[in-house]
Amino acid sequence: MDLEGKKTLILGAGESGVAAAKFLAGRGAVVALHDKKPLEDWTEKARSLKTEKIGLLEGQIPSWLLDQIDLVVVSPGVPTNSVPARYVGRKDGEVIGEVELAYRFLKGRVIGITGSNGKTTTTTLIGELLKNAGIVTQIGGNIGTALITLAETSGEETWTVCELSSFQLETIRDFRPNIAVALNVTPNHLDRYNFFSDYAAAKHRLFLNQTADDTAILNFDDETTRSWAENLKAKVIFFSVRKELDSGLFLRGRDLICRLDGAEKVLTTRDEMTLRGLHNVENILASFATGIACGASLESMRETVRNFKAVEHRLEYVAEIEGVKFYNDSKATSVDATLKALEALAEETGKINLILGGRGKNAPYEPLARLIKSNVRKLVLIGEDADNIESQLKEFAEIVRAGSMPDAVLKSFQSAESGDSVLLAPGCASFDMFRSFEERGVVFKNAVEDLESRV
Repeated sequence: MDLEGKKTLILGAGESGVAAAKFLAGRGAVVALHDKKPLEDWTEKARSLKTEKIGLLEGQIPSWLLDQIDLVVVSPGVPTNSVPARYVGRKDGEVIGEVELAYRFLKGRVIGITGSNGKTTTTTLIGELLKNAGIVTQIGGNIGTALITLAETSGEETWTVCELSSFQLETIRDFRPNIAVALNVTPNHLDRYNFFSDYAAAKHRLFLNQTADDTAILNFDDETTRSWAENLKAKVIFFSVRKELDSGLFLRGRDLICRLDGAEKVLTTRDEMTLRGLHNVENILASFATGIACGASLESMRETVRNFKAVEHRLEYVAEIEGVKFYNDSKATSVDATLKALEALAEETGKINLILGGRGKNAPYEPLARLIKSNVRKLVLIGEDADNIESQLKEFAEIVRAGSMPDAVLKSFQSAESGDSVLLAPGCASFDMFRSFEERGVVFKNAVEDLESRV
């Protein structure tokens, strides 16, 4: 892809957009970095990019500029039906995302992981499995490192492990992962997609360009991902925690089993795992399947899984205060993620005091009702969607409101009894009160630490 002199517009001045701007300018492109926010609200990193090769644009994009653009790079947070993307796409210009741009310059082989839940844990674990098995590995994508930054460090022997959101997959064209992993597809981002089927279709694009030389790893227990197997060109490996598969990876009692090519082996046991919950058994099975497809040794992978700790903000143990354990699952930004967190803690704790709420995604909260009724002592609601949540769940648990995260932590603790847990699993986006789910999790942990110092 020749970038010299190519006039490029980047939509979105976040981490992905900044990384793409630096890469393109370094390859000789003339770059306009755009964001609707006023410049004073841009990050310092973004504002510092202004050079002869990179211009900064705020607010509306002048129509005369669109007539000159050869390439649009769309950041994940920008809808692909935005006016600049549609306008340039109708001309000779190309409209792609940062993931597609990165793919055109990455060397070696690629693993793509998507799903409504579990992406970050699985991506991180796969990276560790491969590295510890002596395989040259790097990790990027939706996990926090823009994929384009890994292009320069990739080599012919490199496996690049990519966490990919539905937003990122909307804008791929040639992107072809050698191994593609779909963990699950459950209702999410219905504030962006008109229908669940639109969201699922975006996820399915991960397999768009795979061939018979590639591998697709699918969750057999998820009706949507299971249905994809029939029409894929790639070799399919299923994993399941509910069914003993004739071929694939599955859970039998406490054992994680691999049955492929007529041979059966025990990979590890739930007793050896440090990660909690059945959903993490799914993540580990998917990771083992990926490692096997890459040629990693079973003994090395077993040892890595045995020592692997929860990723920050993913059902992360924080502290115990007067017999009450605190868990940070700020990454639970969907109802299904909250459901999985509740299921995991219900296996090993007393009653749960659940901190729920934030910016909703138009998904119903009723799927939580059964577990809330049986396992939750009190619901502590925060954020924009608190009224909506209360209207749907008030029959199933006592509800209190909190005006801030420290207030929510205190009220949860006051409601708890020894042997209980306090769980932050909001089921919502964070942007009504915080800049990110990471910041939300940090504020929660700081509030727990402050409470611990005062009790």
